[in-house]
Amino acid sequence: MEVRNIVILTGAGLSAESGLATFRGPGGLWEGHRVEDVCTPEALARDPETVHRFYDARRAALATVEPNAAHRALARLDAEWPGGLLIVTQNVDDLHERAGAKRILHMHGALLSALCAACGDRQAWSGPMGHRPGCGACEAADSLRPDIVFFGEMPYEMERIEAALAEADLFVSIGTSGAVYPAAGFVQTARHYGAETLELNLEPSAGSYFFAESRLGRATEIVPEWVEEMLGQQGA
Repeated sequence: MEVRNIVILTGAGLSAESGLATFRGPGGLWEGHRVEDVCTPEALARDPETVHRFYDARRAALATVEPNAAHRALARLDAEWPGGLLIVTQNVDDLHERAGAKRILHMHGALLSALCAACGDRQAWSGPMGHRPGCGACEAADSLRPDIVFFGEMPYEMERIEAALAEADLFVSIGTSGAVYPAAGFVQTARHYGAETLELNLEPSAGSYFFAESRLGRATEIVPEWVEEMLGQQGA
């Protein structure tokens, strides 16, 4: 099958090798805090101080890490692949961008962005947010929150993702748990439209059995190998 259009889904396992912890990793992201305590609309309404401290800490941690070989390989694929390509990431870090990727969509939001709960305006944000800043666009007080899709909220740009999956010849999932929907269902959508499917992961995900092929190993090793393989086919 000739591959022209590729959709790649990336998850926390890709950034873990850069030193960013994951919700589903040992010990979680922040000891003593469950996802329900820091990543739901209810948590923000109930205890905004704790939620803001959590994301302030994650934002600070992001400044201490760098893109790894897997991020750089995907950025190379982005730059050199002549067909359609969309990197859909569940990650809220900016490591794809820092590696040089351009064709990227953050379905779960971005750490370095603030969202106004009053008017919906978004603005770049790199510092702490625990002091509950107001919106520079609508001037509402205490209105900025992390531009993160909390559990229970709708991921961003789902129509664009669905359209890309419908046109994909190849769907690749990298470093995902296969347990968080709707992203966990992308492989089934891609298969429905006739795409080939490939999983690159440290260990089998919850949805491994949906993929035609799974390659297991460290992302920093198997992702560059796969990218080299794809670009080599183009040059053949």
